[in-house]
Amino acid sequence: MFLTISTTGTIERPATDLGFLLHKHPDKAQRFSTSHGTAHVLYPEADAERCTAALLLEVDPVALVRRGRGKGRGGAPDSALAQYVNDRPYAASSLLAVALSTVFSSALRGHCKARPELPERPLPLRIAVPALPARGGAALVERLFAPLGWAVTAEPVPLDERFPQWGDSRYVRLVLEGELRLADALRHLYVLLPVLDDAKHYWVAPDEVDKLLRSGEGWLEHHPEQRLITNRYLARRWSLTRSALERLELARLAETDDAEVEEIDNAVEELAVECAEQEGQTEQAGQTEPTEQGEREEVEPEGESTPRPVPLAVRRREAILDALRAAGASRVLDLGCGQGQLLGELLKDARFTEIVGVDVSIRALNEAARRLRLDRMPERQSTRLKLTQGSLAYTDSRLTGYDAAVLSEVIEHVDPPRLPALEYAVFGAARPTVVVVTTPNVEYNVRWESLPAGQVRHPDHRFEWTREQFRDWARAVAERHGYVVEFRPVGPEDPEVGAPTQLALFRQETGETGRTDTTTSTTTGTTPTATPKEAAA
Repeated sequence: MFLTISTTGTIERPATDLGFLLHKHPDKAQRFSTSHGTAHVLYPEADAERCTAALLLEVDPVALVRRGRGKGRGGAPDSALAQYVNDRPYAASSLLAVALSTVFSSALRGHCKARPELPERPLPLRIAVPALPARGGAALVERLFAPLGWAVTAEPVPLDERFPQWGDSRYVRLVLEGELRLADALRHLYVLLPVLDDAKHYWVAPDEVDKLLRSGEGWLEHHPEQRLITNRYLARRWSLTRSALERLELARLAETDDAEVEEIDNAVEELAVECAEQEGQTEQAGQTEPTEQGEREEVEPEGESTPRPVPLAVRRREAILDALRAAGASRVLDLGCGQGQLLGELLKDARFTEIVGVDVSIRALNEAARRLRLDRMPERQSTRLKLTQGSLAYTDSRLTGYDAAVLSEVIEHVDPPRLPALEYAVFGAARPTVVVVTTPNVEYNVRWESLPAGQVRHPDHRFEWTREQFRDWARAVAERHGYVVEFRPVGPEDPEVGAPTQLALFRQETGETGRTDTTTSTTTGTTPTATPKEAAA
């Protein structure tokens, strides 16, 4: 099996620069040992105007069978040709892709010590592969390469030219032409050759996901056939494919936001302590609500026990559920669902028939699935729940048509310049009938002696609003998008600084209904004691 890489040039920019990029001198024929045979690199032509490098891989069929036993393609999944007589020595496959990465490793990474400026220069390239297995035919070859900037010629190879009535084989003669960086061209081939063959000669392990994402960086996250490419490259191993697709989506969102992936996918580690406190696991019995001076009083008379305080995170979920039940919602979106605490409460109530958790963080979604025991959940229960990766800064057609959406402790994690985008995505595009928004009340922070003055409740908070600021924002949102809004305090309401959490309940306007702006109290029963971390949960 072999392929050729050709380019053209001028006296000022000679085509023989290809030799510098490939790190292989045009005047030499070189050979390299591989695990399945010998690779040869030679130059059929090399002058200032035109240069062609050829990679020829001599496959040892016996070594291929011996090394491949028990690994899927000892000769190939289509080993009907028999173990020692098959197409591997003649047709481009994962064997050639591995040879590319071995022989042209520096070129594939875009490194050139002798001429550091060369790798960034697009070249007029022509790549020819005389025999390429293409499961899906010439049409699939076009769909895979054309979006990457290639002019594609894929000519089907007949089964037998003497018998045209037999039709075409699954092989094509491929010619790619375009002006691209050589490193990009090699990475396209490294990924797409085994994808078209739809098989690999070695066992696909989890580290193949990293190889795919490394070689697909900059193009795979936007490719229209991303799912097919990922599925085939990873040998249809669904767990690996799902992991790769999630990471590709995260990379796409990070690129769109001009941010690092780590900045977006940071939810789980930072909220691990808050998670425990949300569930009341660190709440200490014997503490009452903060006094007016912000101090805690010990109330453990001898021989008596005090009731365990209810964490603010629990009160917040109760307030949200009360609002959803009163609104008659059955199909609910939890936008920014994090580790799934609210999702778990929604699942306990059968009136919520469809529940969708959305978060930009893959780790948070995986943690939510683990906490909810999604893999062991009864089928009737699991069909009610769906976890989806997505960014609230962009419109998403998957989020339309729901009765209600919840933004619980979400907006304060969004940079203020991005709030209008979130507003439109939720209220303008998705347009649920009811939207519940909760956020910290910064005025209440003075009641926690453990929180230094001027410090927000969580390091990832971009802001924390006063009650007036939150109401101004919510009223403006409601007016712009045809909602009425009602405000409710959540948690112990202080006469001077209000409640620790503020809730806005948006309802779509109907008929002649005017705008409602009311405030009601939800502080009934035992007054909760909350730490700053619980309030941030």
